[in-house]
Amino acid sequence: MTAAVEKAAVPSRGIYINSGTGGQLLPIDIGHAEYMAVVNPETAFWALSRKDALADNLTNGKLAALFKEKSAEFAEEMHMLRFGLKPSAVYVNPTERCNLDCSYCYIPADMRRFGEHMSTDKLIGAMTRLKDYFSQTMDAGRRPQIIFHGAEPLLNKEALFEAIDHFGDAFGFGVQTNATALDDEAIDFFTSRGISIGLSLDGPAAEITLKTRRTWRGKGVHDKVLEAIGRLEGYPSFSVISTATTENLMHLKSMVELFHGLKVPTCMLNQVRCTLPRARTVRPQDQDLARHFIAALERSHELYQETGRKLVVANFANILLAIIAPTARRLMCDISPCGGGRAFFAMSPKGDLFPCSEFIGLPEFNGGNLFKDDIASVLDSAAFRKVTERDLDTFKPCGDCAIRHFCGSPCPAEVHEINGAMEYTGAFCEFYEEQVRYAFRLIADGREDAYLWDGWDEGVETALDVVLR
Repeated sequence: MTAAVEKAAVPSRGIYINSGTGGQLLPIDIGHAEYMAVVNPETAFWALSRKDALADNLTNGKLAALFKEKSAEFAEEMHMLRFGLKPSAVYVNPTERCNLDCSYCYIPADMRRFGEHMSTDKLIGAMTRLKDYFSQTMDAGRRPQIIFHGAEPLLNKEALFEAIDHFGDAFGFGVQTNATALDDEAIDFFTSRGISIGLSLDGPAAEITLKTRRTWRGKGVHDKVLEAIGRLEGYPSFSVISTATTENLMHLKSMVELFHGLKVPTCMLNQVRCTLPRARTVRPQDQDLARHFIAALERSHELYQETGRKLVVANFANILLAIIAPTARRLMCDISPCGGGRAFFAMSPKGDLFPCSEFIGLPEFNGGNLFKDDIASVLDSAAFRKVTERDLDTFKPCGDCAIRHFCGSPCPAEVHEINGAMEYTGAFCEFYEEQVRYAFRLIADGREDAYLWDGWDEGVETALDVVLR
């Protein structure tokens, strides 16, 4: 054979699914009696196929044709979601201090005990600079979001209130609080201005909450948080976070029952972040966490059927949306790169900027100072790029995982502090795997809407809706 003939033969290439240049569609066991999922890892294209028809669906051309038709569109959408976002929110920490010593907190203890408050003038000055920045980067009519975070922001309540009223409608506001200082004055202030409120509670009973959330003197705060939740009944813009640890894992179903009974509209059952060593002492095993977490989700569905009233578990709802409608997801932790430094960033009371609040207390991730540095330069700093360039496609085993874009291998701060580098699997890999499998089972059974916010699909365009037999 001559060289010329060899060259002419090169353009011949395979076209079938999972061979040659045919699209890669991988079957995934989702633990369902009748269905399996089929996923393209690069684009997050997926379908559900009956098990007895899987071979036909992969070889008869229909699925391949659908994938070929939509793959470029889905790839572009996923690329924009992963690499095309600009920040639209800031987690503002108006104080370093906290009146609680939660066992799993990611902020160093000395900072929480002896740190500084931000003065009112300094806080207003910082938000003025943020307003100017967003006026250049966001479309007119869109409001950037300011979430007052912590430590405990209500320890600096006066500065907070003045700053919120100073800027009025220039920002959308939220506050995350441990609720110990969420008195009638604070509730009236926040609810009269439509500000979203997030609270924290880790147990259905005081003795369980006390195991991880307590004052510096070891006192419990359970009853105070319950009182605050009770006063917020009927307010649509509040939620409660429970951090799942070895101390409360077996009580997650009871937490759902408590929150539903208190008419909490949204909660989060977040796995503990293991950024600091102390938090790792209460880290549950993945399979135990998944079992209790899914049982709690099932209980939320039972309560919805019994009463017609939803309690949305937001962190799981976000996993569902990552599958059904990736661009509709409301949280940006479960994607790679995560939202830190891309969709949002965080500011300390000194004006130091970090990709996310989880990095406050880790000087290596300080990208600069709001009062001294250009924000755009901070977002492009080496400290921020360590987070914004963490791409799970580039390291194993995540790069070979078919469901990686439904998970994102979070959290970068946690991963870095446990492993000393970013190119490692997230701390709860198997837990996320079980969430995705459960989500696909719900979709196969047509139950997914019961786990999502009412109106979640408003403004969402359906790109593909097909049933495979």
